[in-house]
Amino acid sequence: MSPRFSELFTTISSPINEIVDQLGANDLPYIVPVHPNLVHFTIGLFAIGIAFDFAGAFYPLEKRVFRYLALPVTRVGFHDVGWYNLLACSLISFFTVGAGFYEMLLAVPLPGVRSVIGQNAIDTMLWHAVGGVALLLMIVAMTIWRGYQRFVWRKDYGRQVSWLYLACGSLILVLMGVHGSLGAWLASEFGVHITADQLLAAGADLREVLP
Repeated sequence: MSPRFSELFTTISSPINEIVDQLGANDLPYIVPVHPNLVHFTIGLFAIGIAFDFAGAFYPLEKRVFRYLALPVTRVGFHDVGWYNLLACSLISFFTVGAGFYEMLLAVPLPGVRSVIGQNAIDTMLWHAVGGVALLLMIVAMTIWRGYQRFVWRKDYGRQVSWLYLACGSLILVLMGVHGSLGAWLASEFGVHITADQLLAAGADLREVLP
C-alpha cells in the first residue's frame, strides 16, 4: 500500500470510536462475553442429541442392562431426548452466531501475536466466522433431516435415525471441536474480550484497576 493510501486510511474514523466510551476494558458494553457462553449450549445440546440417538439405535443391545438395573427407559424415550435437544440446539445456535458476529465487530486482538498454527488474529477470526456460519447451516440441515426421519420416513420404525445420520452427527462433533479451537485461540492467544489481557496491553496495573 502506498504512503498516500496509508495516510488516508489512518485518518478515517472507525464507527467503534463513536461508542468507545460505552465499552468496558474487555471492549464490550457488558461485563461477560455472550458468545463463548452460548457456544457451550450449542455444543452440549448437539452432543447430547447425537449421544441419545446412538443410545436409541443400540437399544436392543442395551435393554438387558437396563432391565437388570431396573431402569424404566424405552427406545422412544432415547430418541425423544435426541430430537428435542437437536431442535433446541438449532434454535439457540442462531443467537450463538449472531452474538459471535457482534462481538467480533468489537474485537481488538493483541498486535504481533500468532496462534499455535501460525495464523494472525484476522485470519483466525475470519475462519472462525465462516466456520460458525457453516456449522449453523449443518445443524439446521441435521435438524430438518432428523425431523423428516422422526415424523415421515422412519415414524413406524423402532430406530428413528439412520446410521448415515449418526455418522454425519459424529463428524460434525469433530468439526465443532476443531472450530472451537479457533475460538479458544482468539481468547487465549489474542486476548479478544479478555479484560486482563486488554488491560495489560494498555499498560495498566491489574492490582490497581481490578477489584
